[in-house]
Amino acid sequence: MKRKVALVTGGYTGEAEVSFKSSAFVHSQLDTERYEVYPITISVDSWFHVNDAGIKSLVNKEDFSLVINGHLLTFDIAFIILHGSPGEDGRLQGYFDMIGLPYTSCSALTSALTMNKGYTKAILADIPELFVAKSVLLFETDRETAAQQVQEQLKLPYFVKPNAGGSSIGMTKVKESSELTLALEKAFNAENTGQQVLIEEFVTGREFSQGIFRNSAGELVVLPATEVKTTREFFDFEAKYIPGLTEEITPADLSEEQQARAARILQAIYVRLNCRGMVRVDFFLQQETDHFYFIEINTIPGQTPQSFIPQQVRAFGMKEGDFYAELIEAALKSNN
Repeated sequence: MKRKVALVTGGYTGEAEVSFKSSAFVHSQLDTERYEVYPITISVDSWFHVNDAGIKSLVNKEDFSLVINGHLLTFDIAFIILHGSPGEDGRLQGYFDMIGLPYTSCSALTSALTMNKGYTKAILADIPELFVAKSVLLFETDRETAAQQVQEQLKLPYFVKPNAGGSSIGMTKVKESSELTLALEKAFNAENTGQQVLIEEFVTGREFSQGIFRNSAGELVVLPATEVKTTREFFDFEAKYIPGLTEEITPADLSEEQQARAARILQAIYVRLNCRGMVRVDFFLQQETDHFYFIEINTIPGQTPQSFIPQQVRAFGMKEGDFYAELIEAALKSNN
């Protein structure tokens, strides 16, 4: 019998547009012989499914069920492809835990924690071979003294970014002190990011992004890394989603020792944060020291055809549909 999969997408933030593109690609790759897939849109106003005929059915939030053509439809699993809130910050995961529906992503606790970049860095700080840039975490109550705190504790240049944002929204690279106040306001005011701001000293080096997942056999699988080279000041929202601004090299040109070291670090991060399913870790390789510096972890990484994870899955020699099936089957097994 086919598994009934709720492909959950949309969301409450500006990342919803990317979520729809990601979920459409996942939907196109899933094996229809094994899975019945129902896209479910989560928006501030409503949760709903639209069938091929354009008929809209509202989700019953009591049990995440649908009524289609008079028949009650319940799901075996939720495949969460929803970037930002409420899919990436643990809110949906907590809801699914409460109603007993398995899902493909990290737990509610891990998801909520990893949306907070500052807290995540604190937990990962002592992992062997991993380095973290010096940083300052500011809260809404720090607004009036924010610039002074940063200038007293950090050296230029630095990155200013919302502590709980995604897709580099609200992020600025500050090279001169005169740019700081505007950058802080931009980060504090970013929509649905918790009004916390993380400022980090800039690390000079090559930038990489690399996926890791737990397969249906329970094994941790590290995917090939992608090196990011952008014509922008840094890998911002435009660089991520406007073609031609960024060169992405998969697999990245890393030595065998660097590849092995990166794999050890990724596995340690995955275990330390109690991750599930697929995650993606972004990091710098500092030029002077050859040290890997942690940037952030993404627990629901983009899945458009040009996104990092699909690139890495293909470089690994795996079909995207088989990869997504592994995530589904692993989630179902872990729930038993």
